[in-house]
Amino acid sequence: MRTAGGHDAGDRTTGNRAAEERAAGETGPSTGADWERRLAGVLAFARRRLTGEYQVDEFGFDSDLTDNMLIPALRPLYEKWFRVETVGLSNVPSASGALLVANHSGTVPLDAVMTGFAVHEHHPARRHLRMLGADLVFQLPMISSLARKTGQTLACGPDAERLLREGELVGVWPEGFKGIGKPFKDRYKLQRFGRGGFVSAALRTATPIIPVSIVGAEEIYPKIGEIRFLARLFGLPYFPVTPFFPLLGPLGMVPLPSKWYIEFGEPIPTDEFDAGAADDPMLVFNLTDQVRETIQQTLYRLLTQRRNVFMG
Repeated sequence: MRTAGGHDAGDRTTGNRAAEERAAGETGPSTGADWERRLAGVLAFARRRLTGEYQVDEFGFDSDLTDNMLIPALRPLYEKWFRVETVGLSNVPSASGALLVANHSGTVPLDAVMTGFAVHEHHPARRHLRMLGADLVFQLPMISSLARKTGQTLACGPDAERLLREGELVGVWPEGFKGIGKPFKDRYKLQRFGRGGFVSAALRTATPIIPVSIVGAEEIYPKIGEIRFLARLFGLPYFPVTPFFPLLGPLGMVPLPSKWYIEFGEPIPTDEFDAGAADDPMLVFNLTDQVRETIQQTLYRLLTQRRNVFMG
């Protein structure tokens, strides 16, 4: 695939390339030393968990657990299964706060997880993406605890603003369930972005908005229908029907190995507006529409460059 317009080839990273670099570093005489280092790291992690020598912030974020258990568990999915390729990570700041706004799709929100992995593993500063989740995420057993431990918090203005003021990278998927739950026939057509609450948070904290466009997630679980009475029974926004689920049972829950591209666009500054800008509904609407249109046009461009859903 060609490098997206406006970015150098050196600004593009792939999961396969990262895997090859690690593999190259693990061959030869240093293999034994590398395994010793890994074992020492595992033992140190186990000791910290047993003695409680790790920190959890006020939102419940456990960076030690995230970095040492959850991130490594996602690596095969990112590098081998979806073969994610990123463009424009240099647009993400290394230290200051920023609001990353992305399209949402895929029936199951793996796009958010893969975006967070990309930021942590391929950005030079290895930053954590603090994602804003829907109420349902924090009502589900086990999922709620896991979300908190990985740095997610409720999608509300006060939490978003607090994180941004603390210089964190905050991720939001404003299409919500309308995006991930839309039928396959509507793939890559952005849904409504709500009332622009994310823009208000960025304006109040004078942090830049970075549009993020994700291609590939639409094809992992092609939603061709839904079973509404089961959705009501389980309290879900929808109960999806795909070509393989629920027909094949648990096997149908395996995502299809589509080829992914994630592009981090140029930041949209908000520090040029005055203090009351967040309360101007027209300004909020215009900025929301600008972000949405930027993502939509980038999706169209990436799709024209994609040769094949599964091969890229």
